[in-house]
Amino acid sequence: MEKKIIIYTDGACSGNPGPGGWGALLMYGPSVREISGYSPATTNNRMELSAAIEALKALKEPCKVDLYSDSSYLVNAINEGWLKRWTANNWKTATKKSVENIDLWQKILKLLTLHTINFHKVKGHSDNPYNNRCDTLAREAIKRKS
Repeated sequence: MEKKIIIYTDGACSGNPGPGGWGALLMYGPSVREISGYSPATTNNRMELSAAIEALKALKEPCKVDLYSDSSYLVNAINEGWLKRWTANNWKTATKKSVENIDLWQKILKLLTLHTINFHKVKGHSDNPYNNRCDTLAREAIKRKS
């Protein structure tokens, strides 16, 4: 039986592009693990995707995951079928432009085969304490550059 994990993620950028950070909370029962990371030159979208990737990579076995993000880019790409269409169209958007962040989307595709993941959109910078904590982790990662 797969473990049920709740993940919250967020990414931040100081300038867009600029130095960026990501943060994630992994919750299993009463235990909570916080992880975060830094990139010296990136975009907000790359940090949002990196947060989800790193959180999912931290899982040691296949899990049933509820992943919460304030990134419409991440959540809509999965829930609205953009990612499926991009792969079917050889990584081109509906307007025939190359999809941005293909390297990260390919990592997400691989993780989608390992875990059963439901993506949920949350309102950013609002009253969700978990999303706010991820935002803090991401911003702290930028400050300490790690």
